[in-house]
Amino acid sequence: MKTKLLLLTIILPISLFSQNITISGYISDAETGEKIISAIIHHENSKNNVLSNNFGFYSLQIKKEDSLKITVFCVGYKTQNIIIPTKNINNINFKLISNNKIEEVIVSANIPINKRIETSVLEIPVNQLNKIPAVGSEPDIMKAFQLMPGVQSGNEGNSGLFVRGGGSDENLILLDDVPLYYVNHLGGFVSVFNSDAIKKVSLIKGGFPARYGGRLSSIMDVRMKEGNDKEYHGNISLGIITSKFSLEGPIKKDESSFLISGRALVWGLLVQPLTSLVSNASVGYNFYDLNAKFNHKINDKNNLFFSFYKGDDNVIVKYKDKDFSGNNVVANNILRWGNTLFAGRWNHVFNPRLFSNLTLSYTKYRYDSSVDYNDKTENQEYSLNFITAINDIILKSDFEYNISSKYKIRFGSNSVYHHFQPGFSYYKLNSPDISEIDTTYGYSDIYAPETTLYLENEFRLGKIFSGNIGIHASYYYIENTAFFSPEPRILLNFLTSKSSSIKLSYTQMQQKVHLLTRNTASSPMDVWIPSTSNLPPSNSKQYAVSFNKSIAKNNAELSIEAYYKTSDNLIAYKEGATYRTISNSWIDKLETQGKGTSYGIELLLQKKQGKLTGWIGYTYAKTDRQFTNLNFGNPYPFKYDRRHDISIVAMYNINSKIDISANWVYGSGYAYTLPIGKYEAVSNGNTNIHYFNSGDIWYDEIILTYADRNKSRMRAYHRMDLAVNMRKQKKHGIRTLTFSIYNVYNRQNPYYYYTKVKDSEVKLFQQSLFPIVPSISYSLKF
Repeated sequence: MKTKLLLLTIILPISLFSQNITISGYISDAETGEKIISAIIHHENSKNNVLSNNFGFYSLQIKKEDSLKITVFCVGYKTQNIIIPTKNINNINFKLISNNKIEEVIVSANIPINKRIETSVLEIPVNQLNKIPAVGSEPDIMKAFQLMPGVQSGNEGNSGLFVRGGGSDENLILLDDVPLYYVNHLGGFVSVFNSDAIKKVSLIKGGFPARYGGRLSSIMDVRMKEGNDKEYHGNISLGIITSKFSLEGPIKKDESSFLISGRALVWGLLVQPLTSLVSNASVGYNFYDLNAKFNHKINDKNNLFFSFYKGDDNVIVKYKDKDFSGNNVVANNILRWGNTLFAGRWNHVFNPRLFSNLTLSYTKYRYDSSVDYNDKTENQEYSLNFITAINDIILKSDFEYNISSKYKIRFGSNSVYHHFQPGFSYYKLNSPDISEIDTTYGYSDIYAPETTLYLENEFRLGKIFSGNIGIHASYYYIENTAFFSPEPRILLNFLTSKSSSIKLSYTQMQQKVHLLTRNTASSPMDVWIPSTSNLPPSNSKQYAVSFNKSIAKNNAELSIEAYYKTSDNLIAYKEGATYRTISNSWIDKLETQGKGTSYGIELLLQKKQGKLTGWIGYTYAKTDRQFTNLNFGNPYPFKYDRRHDISIVAMYNINSKIDISANWVYGSGYAYTLPIGKYEAVSNGNTNIHYFNSGDIWYDEIILTYADRNKSRMRAYHRMDLAVNMRKQKKHGIRTLTFSIYNVYNRQNPYYYYTKVKDSEVKLFQQSLFPIVPSISYSLKF
């Protein structure tokens, strides 16, 4: 079967091809020079359509005619029509003019959803992202996608994504084609993405094209802005959570440009000196993000792009007082974590049909903590440091070859050199009473090369059938063990009418890195570890079928999708184990060879154009996990298994100066494990010694007993948020005031449950996180 599939991906019927001519070029914004992604280039006579790629390049094959009538359109831009004599066919670039009028769009600027081959893809325009209500009026890409069907948020306020039953580590998050391993600030309440630096973002949750791989559940593709190559512009913003700035402009007009954007939690710097005034301890916390990009056009066939991202969180706790013995002590505790990313890319057009992109990049995530203790009375001091990190050097090549108007192939390679630092600790003690201790312990660094090849065949047969069939093949070598994984990808689209279609997809994915996390939700103290001979890569298979319909003159889209996904070789901590539990290897702390099953139905009704935009989403889903030594070997609900999820998001432009937005979300309760009984501990004559099973938990001489794992359900979650943006033209630019209210009706949603023993009775309590939270932000665009 696999042999036949491989042959099919390489050889397609000759009938797909015909004699034609090719026009190609770039689509860009006339005012800024920014390349436009997913603009539609339409040939009137043949009715052929193509989309500009992620670099704004297009290639359109059509039959020879005396003249060509071409129409180019994109959401947010005025439609451009042009007639081109065939004798003048050459490289043709289009510059679209932004349409700032806020009005209902009569003619859509989208290829209808039923005619697009892609499936299970979510997109939210950046201008909508900036309008969605959020805590602190801080636009957040991750939280916006949490409002979409098939995507769970985990605990309230968390920026993680749990897609179709997957864990937070099963999402490949790309910034300009480069992976980011940790994407949260402030304990997960804010993501690392500064919306001022983002041009486009999409989330793929199934039907993965062959060019993507490396994770089991989703691909988030984030594209940074390139910078205005016509004139200088900037933006400053002040909010209750962060303050931001951005600046862009030409280095050489029409040839090179730059963008720099920064964001920081500034009030955190004020907390430390203020806390030191009222106590002997001071606590400080801050984070920042810095994005930069440089672009240079060498000529019509060659372009260079350089992208940079740096983000860090810093927690500093200082303590100065007397200990229990009356000694003068000084203690410092510092936590730091963050990402560093750099990418250099070269676009080259070999001919009107063949486009290439070469990327050389580096990405790193690291977490380190340090504790320094100084007893000035006893003249003792010790320090303890812990460091973990993952570093990747990546060389990636991508090619697009447009063979005909009905057949295009994509192919390429991706070579990664992984450097894992699973964690080591450094301990030092100086004391006049004992010999100096200076030691290092932990796990050795691990190096692992990985190479991937892919091939995609995108085709159209007649007027009703199209598809994308491909293969993603990876080779991974570590500690004298090799893993080879051929992963077929099939996407098929059948038109059932002029406005509707049925889409089918089948994909296999493999993941070769694992995240050791105690709480399932990602945190900075989690550790990335590689697959080895004792810990093989995780795998998933996903089947999906969807009904898609374009409605309201193609200004709105409806999709109903059902999926079924299985996973194997999943991992989880053993009962009572953590990463710092003493052990010779992390393998000893883990339950391995776990299995997962997830299935569900998702509905999405979305409108991206006009004065009123937004979406309605609904998800019915069920997700189970199974490990041999957990829950007596029986399947149990995944922690973030949620049976029903509803989201309603609406944005309305009153006029060019004011817009309002609102969202309401509802989710049935998450799974958790509730005690079902208790008994008193047996002291055996000694009230300080108690005997009980290791799986039980002891509270105040009462032992709580548990039944099936995650059998109980929390209360349902629901809330409403509101926001209003008010713009005004000022002397130096456009001022925007944003007022928002999070959790309008002050719903006390469960964050977690805990138990307390009072008068020999076990009582259950709920901890909530956010009450009603009003906020305001100010920005000036100049």
